[in-house]
Amino acid sequence: MSAILSADDLNDFISPGVACIKPVETLPAQPPASSEQSQSLEFEVILDGNQPATAGAPSNGPAQISLTDCLACSGCVTSAEAVLVSLQSHNEVLSVLDSAPALRVAPDSSGGGTGKFTVFGLEDPAAKLFIASVSPQTRANLAAACGGPVTAQQAGWMVEQLLMGEAGLARGGKHKNGFTWVVDTNTAREACLVLGSEEVLGGGGGPGSSVKPTPPVLTSSCPGWVCYAEKTHPYVLPHLSRVKSPQALMGTMLKTTLSRVLGIAPDRIWHLAVMPCFDKKLEASREELTDEVWAGSGAPGKGVRDVDCVITSKEVLMLAASRGVDFFGLDKSAPVQQPPFPDSTIQRFLFPGQHRKQVREEGTSGGSLHYILHDVQSRHPGSQIRMARGRNADVFEYSVIKPSGETAFKAARYYGFRNIQNLVRKLKPAKASRMPGGKPISSARRPTGRSAGLEYAYVEVMACPGGCTNGGGQIKADDEVIIDRKGIGEKPGPDEQKAWLAEVDEAYFSGDEPDAAHDTGNGSSAELVAGISPSHIRNTLAHWEDITGIQMDRLVYTSYREVVSDVGKPISDTERVVQLAGKIGGGW
Repeated sequence: MSAILSADDLNDFISPGVACIKPVETLPAQPPASSEQSQSLEFEVILDGNQPATAGAPSNGPAQISLTDCLACSGCVTSAEAVLVSLQSHNEVLSVLDSAPALRVAPDSSGGGTGKFTVFGLEDPAAKLFIASVSPQTRANLAAACGGPVTAQQAGWMVEQLLMGEAGLARGGKHKNGFTWVVDTNTAREACLVLGSEEVLGGGGGPGSSVKPTPPVLTSSCPGWVCYAEKTHPYVLPHLSRVKSPQALMGTMLKTTLSRVLGIAPDRIWHLAVMPCFDKKLEASREELTDEVWAGSGAPGKGVRDVDCVITSKEVLMLAASRGVDFFGLDKSAPVQQPPFPDSTIQRFLFPGQHRKQVREEGTSGGSLHYILHDVQSRHPGSQIRMARGRNADVFEYSVIKPSGETAFKAARYYGFRNIQNLVRKLKPAKASRMPGGKPISSARRPTGRSAGLEYAYVEVMACPGGCTNGGGQIKADDEVIIDRKGIGEKPGPDEQKAWLAEVDEAYFSGDEPDAAHDTGNGSSAELVAGISPSHIRNTLAHWEDITGIQMDRLVYTSYREVVSDVGKPISDTERVVQLAGKIGGGW
């Protein structure tokens, strides 16, 4: 790589390069004709899916690269928007919806108020219960795409109409299936904020992970950043927060609760997540986020995924168009009436009536750092939060200052891979000197003798500059749908892109103030931290653990591992046969 163009210039991550090399996993029907052919175990996979033709060569169809393959290879470091995704798309959603009549859930008709529910349609082994979760960044992006006075909440109601309503997906298809429940990931995010703060600060009476991260604790809700750390900087992994992302936590909650309360297998529940980022598809494919962890051995494995499919904001419009639905014409005046959830406590958690208003100080990536700062401030009455901008608009440092002037807590925010490079360099351990009596060799200049990054207790890290509203799966200003709706005569430039992102951010913060009922249901105002009741979250998590009978560590925490590429390394025929035999009947 040229010294002029380095990794410091990258602001996004993850897609195959122009030519991705992957060993083709096939057992030969007959011995190769020559030793030269037997050594040729690699095929070039072209991004557009067209296999180059060679005169006289046998016709081999385009090799497929699954999401698991991408996670198993450390050779790809470019843009998230061009990842070859064949398993998770709007077409996959339609295919599953049309595979069989959907399972239906209804309160027990025997009467008596037992609170029990009956599942109809189990006699068909292909029938599934369809549920979906939608991110607030997607709702904001779609609200901006609608234009006019459409709020993020109203855009969320439009998504509900698409997924559940009679004018949406259910108007077509073989079985006219729709989704039974559509939930907002804001609720899971609030649980993640409380869990993350307890992980960093300790105390609070909440559940504790058996493996504590090493300070400074780094956020792990951005899968692009996590994948990058696993592939290129494994020394960072001990610092990653063990708390699941909101997408993953919501998937675990829905799968575990419904399977245990309704008495059906997890593979009969199909969970769709609507996210702003293509990398969330990679997160959903992680073996750490399957029923092998919460219902099996506790170790990662190729079981039933907590999130079966992820589509992005762009793909919502594609999903609607595929069914002949005009998304922008869907009713945005009121939410769809959803059936009761099988557990009343989880019902109140998933459907609070009105969500907490997002404040600008939180940013658009979930507010992990914002919540922790306010939690620290609540533990030090009279303290103040001070902020200082770093080298650019995506780097900020924060301090909680006690009334005495002493610093109680120090944290930072690093967005974009250009800035993440600086962070990981500061965290890189010093190398031992080869010279007798020499001092350790540092990977970065440390005038004070230690890394500036290590002075932080917590760092919020996101791959996308500007945060999650700028995710790779979001609708952009130069997308055809926006150009047409806005009547733009030419392709938008950087200034128009910046203005468009500002519109999305404005929609993200367009929610209404929570009403009194919301505050009452989430604790007294005196007990709230940044508008969230920690005791309400802890009580809900404790109830979740109780009704599922699953240990809390398995429900809310995850793990990470170094990814070492085997591309280009020699492998024996015996090893290859063993690998293939292990994949028969399983995998994605």
